[in-house]
Amino acid sequence: MSGMGLPGAEDYGLTRLWLLRHGETEWSRSGQYTGLTDLPLTEEGEQQARDAREALDGVDFGLVLTSPLQRARRTAELAGFADAQTEPNAVEWDYGDYEGIRSAAIRQENPDYLIWTHGVPNGEALEAVGGRADRIVERVRASGVENALVVAHGHFCRILAARWLGLDAAAGRHFILGTAKACRLGWDKKTPAIEAWGL
Repeated sequence: MSGMGLPGAEDYGLTRLWLLRHGETEWSRSGQYTGLTDLPLTEEGEQQARDAREALDGVDFGLVLTSPLQRARRTAELAGFADAQTEPNAVEWDYGDYEGIRSAAIRQENPDYLIWTHGVPNGEALEAVGGRADRIVERVRASGVENALVVAHGHFCRILAARWLGLDAAAGRHFILGTAKACRLGWDKKTPAIEAWGL
């Protein structure tokens, strides 16, 4: 039994999903939308990825997936998961015309702009990102492992967390995850829940 005698995920044979956001890039540092542009980690980002090992230390991951973009793959490698499987569904939101643009610059023209409600011109619909997240949730829950890890991106991890909980993809707005920070999605008995955030 898990803490205080209450049943946890292991008591029901349910998989926990850990998320790790990639380390810092030049654009994440400057606040630019970074979707499919394949940027490397900065030196600071590489150190962040190494430091992320501590949050994941001692966890036996039966499944480790990574976005195919180099910032995620390198984070996985430096965090100790060089053999992570590439998962195409784990790429970041395609920001279309807003790729490389700072959200502050967009709000100068449209003060009410929020990506969660206004979306991105000529980019990926939020619902499509949510659909990709759903495919990962389904894969993880069907895996039969105790712990799975996905190394991915800021917005995508937030959307994935929302979908794990059964919330609309737009509810990802409520979950902020810094560079190279981890979280653990699991269960309250048999109800999907956030067990830890921002590790």
